[in-house]
Amino acid sequence: MEQEQTQRSWLWRWVANNKVVSVLVIILLVLSIIFMLHQVRFIFEPVGKFLSAVGAPIILAGVFYYLLNPLVNLFEEKYHVKRVISITVIFLLLAGLIVWGVLTGIPWLRDQISAFLKDWPQYWQATTDFVERWGQNRQLQQVNAWLSETNQDLSTWFRSFGGQFASSGVNPITSIVGTVTSVIITLLTFPFILFYLLKDGRQLPHYMAKFLPQRAQASFLDTLKEINEQISNYIRGQLLVALAVSIMFVIGYSIIGLPSGWLIAIAAGFLNLIPYLGTFLAMVPAYIVALFVSPSMVIAVTIVFVIEQNLEGRVISPKLLGSSLKIHPVTVLLVLLSAGNVFGLMGVIFGIPGYAILKVLTTRFFDWWRQNSSFFRGERKTSDQ
Repeated sequence: MEQEQTQRSWLWRWVANNKVVSVLVIILLVLSIIFMLHQVRFIFEPVGKFLSAVGAPIILAGVFYYLLNPLVNLFEEKYHVKRVISITVIFLLLAGLIVWGVLTGIPWLRDQISAFLKDWPQYWQATTDFVERWGQNRQLQQVNAWLSETNQDLSTWFRSFGGQFASSGVNPITSIVGTVTSVIITLLTFPFILFYLLKDGRQLPHYMAKFLPQRAQASFLDTLKEINEQISNYIRGQLLVALAVSIMFVIGYSIIGLPSGWLIAIAAGFLNLIPYLGTFLAMVPAYIVALFVSPSMVIAVTIVFVIEQNLEGRVISPKLLGSSLKIHPVTVLLVLLSAGNVFGLMGVIFGIPGYAILKVLTTRFFDWWRQNSSFFRGERKTSDQ
């Protein structure tokens, strides 16, 4: 073997058989492919329109699939109920809960939102006055200037938006009708997609594996299984954590008597779907309302926030999420920032599971490369020994 290596040319030893050069070549190829796809992106516009049309019901059905599939499996495996019957019963229960929620929850939520919006100008004025009082301090003059500028920008935006809405009566109505139509289509189609996902979803990986060579099917199924576990753990864990956050804030804000506390607590639960940042964003309206009440209410809101963060970080998240994704917090923040800048709100929500999928695929590819590339032949012999 050593004689064979010495007979190789310098080009083979220093270029073709060099790990660093190989990695650089792979990176160059990937960047070249991305550049070429960007140049011919107009070809994919019909695909993008198709995905935007069917993406919402598929994503919604996928989220509910990961929530309901364990319940369907429980009925089928433990109680020996046929899968179709289990799915039908669960659908009927969900329909009943939705009807009950619409009849009871929507009026209450409407009243809460109306009361909050009615009092919002007073809350904002109280916050402005508070900052102006402290704005005499040189260290806080920049904050005061920023708040005044923000207030003017908001007023200008509302006036311009109202003028545009009044001057172009067709476009806003058309946009509203289009949005309502897409929402109705999504709500009507996603139950059918969800039903067949729950019914036949387990067979989909094996069906997809049939199109691959026999030697690659086992690895393909293992990869899909790992991706499925990553996504399911993330979705279930995040939703349960968001529910727990809402409950904790509801209890805390009810104890301290924060106005519109229930509404702010529910918003905090939804915003908690954005890892690490959502809860802090939800604290902004809480502090604004607290400033309108009294300085002691600000202290009370801070105490509630500290207690919630400790319970969430030390008890709830480790129990519900654990370390299943194994992603460092700094990586999470970088993914959120980059995905948010590129894809907006959808990137912030789906950036972490998307990164988890890419991480699984990259890890699998690197493992395959280690097993099949001659670059790691010496390492494989050492590990075997």
